[in-house]
Amino acid sequence: MATNIKYADVEVGTELPAQSFPVTRATLVQYAGASGDFNPIHWNEKFAVEVGLPDVIAHGMFTMAEAIRVVTDWAGDPAAVVEYGVRFTKPVVVPNDDKGAEIEVSAKVAAKLDDNRVRVDLVAMSAGQKVLGMSRAVVQLV
Repeated sequence: MATNIKYADVEVGTELPAQSFPVTRATLVQYAGASGDFNPIHWNEKFAVEVGLPDVIAHGMFTMAEAIRVVTDWAGDPAAVVEYGVRFTKPVVVPNDDKGAEIEVSAKVAAKLDDNRVRVDLVAMSAGQKVLGMSRAVVQLV
């Protein structure tokens, strides 16, 4: 499936639909199994606290993957994302309760590039803190 977003129809400042992604301890266990990352800071509260964390934290790559969903949903095709990078600024702390945590993601077109590409800047927040910095994607449009 190819993107249905036309380069000519997109302007700098175009906002993508914001999304929120829930994260529970069960989500982290599922991600650990899928990724092979069984670091105990992602599932063992006692261990996480002993190494100086406030609680269990979400995997950085999981957080990164959830954030880019805003862009892939907008583009309509995950393959339209030709570059993506972030800096991890704060962890997503996931309490052991029925709610867990939320990752709130917003994004906007920051630049129109050559070859029908746009740069999209993302903002990912959890518990009122920015959890990803310099979060940028380059998207190939038609």
